[in-house]
Amino acid sequence: YAQFDQRRWTRETARAKLGLAPDADVALFFGYVRRYKGLDSLLEAWPLVRAKRPVTLIVAGESYEDAAPYRELAEKAGGEPGVRLMLRYIPDDEVEALFKAADVAVLPYRSATQSGVTAVAYALGLPVITTNVGGLAETVEPGRTGLVVPPEDPEALGRAILEYFELGMAGGLRAGVDALRRANSWQALAGDTLSLIDELAPARGWR
Repeated sequence: YAQFDQRRWTRETARAKLGLAPDADVALFFGYVRRYKGLDSLLEAWPLVRAKRPVTLIVAGESYEDAAPYRELAEKAGGEPGVRLMLRYIPDDEVEALFKAADVAVLPYRSATQSGVTAVAYALGLPVITTNVGGLAETVEPGRTGLVVPPEDPEALGRAILEYFELGMAGGLRAGVDALRRANSWQALAGDTLSLIDELAPARGWR
């Protein structure tokens, strides 16, 4: 997923493009909207978050079902500017700016095996708050690359989002994401492969 980081945007320029304040707290829900992804739980958590901190939620992705219930929940959560719905297909050339502008990606899934959203977030240096479902939570190291909460629990999700911002966790978790990204880079893979071949002591002259 490193192809999404074209280095066309910085945090500052991405926020300017999206009309976000430079010092705003921003959370991102990204990807196709389907019931199993739990966007309703996130929107139900949002009044709890906004009651204590003016975090902006960006929902970016095409809805594969009736979007009216999500729009209603967004309005109940205060609507714009606290909740910005971008319920449309997001082309690849818009992905980088969305993730660069955000402080954290939130995956409030009800069920899952895995998600490419986590990989995109990591590729663009962004920590993740996710639910403990399927193999999804295995992609997040709590306290190192993100936070993990129970599924279908808006209160727990809201608390985790507030904790992330109120405790200033972004810096430390971004460092963890960066270390994970380096460890899983093509350069690291190539180095490990060469080391393994050397250990196997192949015939002379293989290099």
